[in-house]
Amino acid sequence: MQAVSPPPVKRPSGNVFLVGMMGAGKTTVGRLLAQQTGREFIDSDEEIQRRCGVTIAHIFDVEGEAGFRQRETGVIRDLAQRDNIVLATGGGAVLAELNREILRANGLVVYLKSSIHDLWVRTRHDRNRPLLQTSDPRAVLRGLYDRRDPLYTEVADLVVLTGKQSVNSLVAQLQRQITSPTGGAEDRS
Repeated sequence: MQAVSPPPVKRPSGNVFLVGMMGAGKTTVGRLLAQQTGREFIDSDEEIQRRCGVTIAHIFDVEGEAGFRQRETGVIRDLAQRDNIVLATGGGAVLAELNREILRANGLVVYLKSSIHDLWVRTRHDRNRPLLQTSDPRAVLRGLYDRRDPLYTEVADLVVLTGKQSVNSLVAQLQRQITSPTGGAEDRS
């Protein structure tokens, strides 16, 4: 029989970390959630761009995805040490086990889960998403989703289906779940 290790102890930070695919609404939901809960909002991609002085697309062009992912881990490590923030992570942040560990240990992790169709509709005209600059972005989204969904689910304390509900409705739902006695830890709807 294999021993089961206890879940990691979370640092009582008041942090909320949003994970999910590009186009899931992490930045939009995160900004409103932060505003309504008195937390500071930070988008990890915007922070990387601010620190580097160039766009994410430029970092991908010069350093490749591996270089970008290294920068992303450094930013997540730094930001997770703060308190009372809402952090919208990049869609691929969960690919690194270290990032998942950092997020798990330093706040409540919320997976904003969307369908492939909704993600495609939201991102199809966005030229600032390097991974989707292909002849078949929908197929790329499907591949990314298939690889990342299990990782989002693994790291999440709370899974929220974004569907067609309004941002205000989604944020109200999150606020209720975040302030519940279990912190949303048992609700994986």
